[in-house]
This record gives sequence, C-alpha cells and structure tokens, in this order.
Amino acid sequence: MPKRKAAIAVGGVAALGAAALLLPNAMASQDKDATAAAGTAKTLKATDASTLSAQIQKRLGTAFAGSYYENGKQQLVVNVARGDQNAMAQAQQAGATVREVDNSTTELKAAAQTLKTKATIPGTAWAVDPRTNRVIVSADSTVTGAKWDRLESTVAGLGSNMATLRKSSGTFKTFVSGGDAIFSQVEGGNVRCSLGFNVTASDGSPAFLTAGHCGVAAKEWSDSQTGQPIATVDQATFPGEGDFSLVKYDDPATQAPSEVNAGNGQTVPIAQAVEATVGSTVFRMGSTTGLHNGQVTGLDATVNFQSETDPNGVDTVTGLIQTNVCAEPGDSGGSLFTQDGGAVGLTSGGSGDCTSGGETFFQPVTTALAATGATLGDGGQAGAGGEAGAGDQAGAGAGDQAGAGDEAGAGAGDQAGAGEQVGGDELGGAADPSAAAGDPAAGDQAAGDQGAAQNGTGQHHKSRHHSGGN
Repeated sequence: MPKRKAAIAVGGVAALGAAALLLPNAMASQDKDATAAAGTAKTLKATDASTLSAQIQKRLGTAFAGSYYENGKQQLVVNVARGDQNAMAQAQQAGATVREVDNSTTELKAAAQTLKTKATIPGTAWAVDPRTNRVIVSADSTVTGAKWDRLESTVAGLGSNMATLRKSSGTFKTFVSGGDAIFSQVEGGNVRCSLGFNVTASDGSPAFLTAGHCGVAAKEWSDSQTGQPIATVDQATFPGEGDFSLVKYDDPATQAPSEVNAGNGQTVPIAQAVEATVGSTVFRMGSTTGLHNGQVTGLDATVNFQSETDPNGVDTVTGLIQTNVCAEPGDSGGSLFTQDGGAVGLTSGGSGDCTSGGETFFQPVTTALAATGATLGDGGQAGAGGEAGAGDQAGAGAGDQAGAGDEAGAGAGDQAGAGEQVGGDELGGAADPSAAAGDPAAGDQAAGDQGAAQNGTGQHHKSRHHSGGN
C-alpha cells in the first residue's frame, strides 16, 4: 500500500498550565552596571552572529561572559568580564558591540551548579541570561511552602547581582501530545508527538529527530492514529543531558526530505543545523498549534520537570534552549528553525499556551546530531500540497479523521489545525521576521471539515515524509 505522509506528534499525555510565564518581559532589561564600549559593530544575520560569537569566545577564553543578538540593530553584543581591556578591544575588532559586565561565565556556571546541588525541585528552571548578566531562575505554581523557601534561600545565597528569581502561575510540563504528527499506541492509550527534522542515520538509513521523552514513551511510531508503525526508535535520551530521539524509518527506501512543512502549502528547506543565539527570532512548527515565532531568551537551560512515573520524582534535563515561543500538548519534538532554513531545536516542554502566551524549552539540534551520529537529510523534494498529502488549502487540516492518514493529509486529529492558523504566507517573504507569528485563533479557519481533506484526500505519495509541520 502507498505510504502515508509522516506526521509526528505525541498527544494527550500531559496537561499544561493555562498561564504563561512572566519571564520574557522580565528578561528584556539589561544590567544597569554594564557599560557599552564604543566601536563600529558589524551588521549581521542571526546565524552569522552565532558564528562570530563562537569565534570571539574561542579567542577571549575566560574573559568571554556570554553574548546576544540585537534584532533591531542586527548586531552581536558580547559581554566581557570587567577590567579586561585587551579582551574588549579584541571583541570590538572582530565586529561586536562590547559590554563590560561583573559576572564571568565561570561565576555564572558556578551559580547554576549551586542551584543544581541545592534546589533541584520539580517545577523549577534556570538559564543564564546574557542581557542581564545573571542566572534567571523560574518557579512554577507547584513550587510553594518549604520548596519555595528552599529555592528563595538558595537564590539569595548566590548574591543580589548573580541571580533573579521569578514566579510563574503556569506549570512546567513536557509537551507530549506536535510539526507533522506521529502516533503510537501504548498501554493506557495513544501517544502523540511531532516530527522535528528528517536526518540520515550514521548507517545511511533515513530517520528523523524528535523529543527524547517521546522516544522513551513509545518504541514504534505511525503517521496516523490507527495506522501501522512506519518508524522505530533507535536512540532516546530523557531525562539527563538532553531531550532527543533518533527514530529510523522501517522502509530503507523512504524519502525523507530535509525541510519543514510550514503549513498552508509552504515548506522551508533546511540547509544546516545552527546554534541558537539569545535575542534571535526563531520559528516553531507543531501539529497541534501550527507555526509560531518568538525570541531565544537563554541558553544551556536546566529544567526540572515533575516525573511522569514517580509522583515524588523529578526529571531534570540540561543543555536546553529557552524561548518565549508558545507551545501546547502534541507539539513535543516539533521543529524550531530560522527563517533562512537553519535547524535550531526540538520542542521539549514549558509553560503556558498559544492563547495567553508561554515559554518553551528546546533541545539543540546540533547536540542531538553529535550524540546520535546523524546528519541532516539531503534535501529531497519539497513534496508539498496534494502530492504529499498535505492539502493545498489548509496544509495541516485534520478533518474528522483524527490524524495524518490518507484522508487528512498532514492532519493531526481533532486537536490539530496548523494550516491557516499561523500565516504561512508571511514566513518566506516577510521583511519583518516577527510578521510570521500569525493569528493564534486557528480554529476559525483551519482543519475541521475544510482541512487538508479538501485537496489531500486520496493524494497519496509513496515513501515521502515531511519534517516538522502540521
């Protein structure tokens, strides 16, 4: 039988808090004690800024105290430990704007280690914010009483200029239930996640990356809610040093193009994996909520999720990307990427929703590739529209069939609706990247009976699987 379009999303496993974190606005301020050094800074794209930051970090060594990207000015800002005039001069000469700050990278990492040792509490998270030159510590609504006192005391012990504690009314959860939807049948019900990026495994076979907690939850994955498995988990990491899975397609002849289905019949070719840069604009695609964008707010974040298997346990994940992009159940594993086709991250978890806003953490793609030995796919064919079963009209419509099967194209079930939900037209050609955020009110236009079924019905295309998307 012709293969269905691969739709990767894990759904209905975890409920999310409705309130968004307060962190994004709080993190926008800069250290009052920091001063900007005069100089001519280069105008850069975000991906080029990331490359320049890595070069400067290597050159400055311990004097380097983080960096971030100023979208408005399109410049890289580099923090240099106070008093190192030589390092400041070198960073300026390389083309960065330079800030002199009090806290070195070594000191900030030491603070994060203290938090790990003394305050690994479910519902907490922390990451270094280079814009404030502090560790930003978040606590969700479950952190109360003695747990809050313990966290507050630990943060205070770090010093007033080292860390900032923020309270959130939301709840940190993994977004299991997201890009193209994928499904698995496990004891107790169905699991749904999102496909992140198609890759080539180290043995040359076609595969894809998704969230590690998806790979831990289920071994075999299908592209429809009731269909036969089409892919099997090869490696999975969660919790611990990351949240990523490598899943191999069962058919070695499967075509797995290196692209993200952005909905509304559009695809974004993925050319390479890139490092995240604080301040840069990024896009997230998930089968539940579609396309949304925001900014990177922190790197090397640690998140302490409440364990799904142990009521008294905690699932700690390190090395994540922190953003103010929203997500909801089913978006786990979905694609985080740049407008010009850089693969950045895989959706892990967070707090909030796409109505009131929220905060989401992502597994860096570069780390996942290095750990699994996989490489990004060779590009393949776009496979959009009816040919791939995505549906020309709504891209991600779910129809009434609850999934990404033959009838619904790329749909992800009754919860889906990424198609016209989020302004796919703006992604490729908007002068202002933020224009692609789209309208979160997907329900009015997408999915449903007018979803991908309009042009996706019966439009099978053998052995073709999208990355990301509906």
